Amino acid sequence: MKLRSFFGWIVGGWAAWRLFGPEVEPRFSPGQVRPLRIPGRTVFVGEREFFVRETGPADAPPLVLVHGWGFDGEMTFHRIVEPLAEHFRVIVPDHRNHGKSDWVRGRYEVADLADELAGVLDAIGVTRATFFGYSLGGLVVQEMARRHSPRVERMILGATGAFPVRRIRPLARSGMWVARAIARFSTQEIAAVSSHLILRSGALEQQHHRWMRAALLRRDPTLFYEAGHAAWRFDSRSWVGRLSQPAMVVVTGRDQIMEPAAQRELADLMTDAEMVELPAAGHESILSEATEWVDLIKRFAC
Repeated sequence: MKLRSFFGWIVGGWAAWRLFGPEVEPRFSPGQVRPLRIPGRTVFVGEREFFVRETGPADAPPLVLVHGWGFDGEMTFHRIVEPLAEHFRVIVPDHRNHGKSDWVRGRYEVADLADELAGVLDAIGVTRATFFGYSLGGLVVQEMARRHSPRVERMILGATGAFPVRRIRPLARSGMWVARAIARFSTQEIAAVSSHLILRSGALEQQHHRWMRAALLRRDPTLFYEAGHAAWRFDSRSWVGRLSQPAMVVVTGRDQIMEPAAQRELADLMTDAEMVELPAAGHESILSEATEWVDLIKRFAC
């Protein structure tokens, strides 16, 4: 009983501080800078506004980088954009509810993200491109190849799957609801812990810590987990094998988020796809092993 009372005081004190206490400015090491200084613009798809960055020669082959769940285009791809821009017209859009694109309440599916991406490309005058989809972005690219086939010249699918949540599905769904409840009440703590974990993993340079933490703080917990539920519902196993575009599936062998077996299943279902395995790569490898990803993309897309 005393232990329960003690924890009750701890939780109550934390809740009171979060509700009534000041917001303390975090401290960072000197020399904090933003990692990518490429300005973007917004375009309208129907009544919704979407943010997109472009860089590289205007007459180079277009390459669309499609980000995953929770990290916007800049957060996901900031280490690979500039090297790729030496060879491609690099296009980096933000999905709804990510980055600087509109926040849209309510349930949606991965197919909706693909349709919105097609609308963004219409708005900037891109009719056909190579697509690199990472994590949730790989689900979006699969839907692009199915729903907007003429637009997809070839596709690179990294750290993704055809049926991304294969096991303990009820537990995974319940876990997202619990995590959403915590995130609604504890955005500061979650941003602090998340940014430190990314830093410790080697996926983030010390000088970019402030930028990453600020980006994590911009997430809306409800909308963040709505994207997770869309990924939970996604299942392309019945149709992904019929996609005709040249494809490369890159398997991250030590992925903590996207089960490697689900990634290999995607490669098996896409019978003509090239599979490349990065045995030691985790889900953060798009940041921690950026050079390897750049080399793979250039080899397949050039």
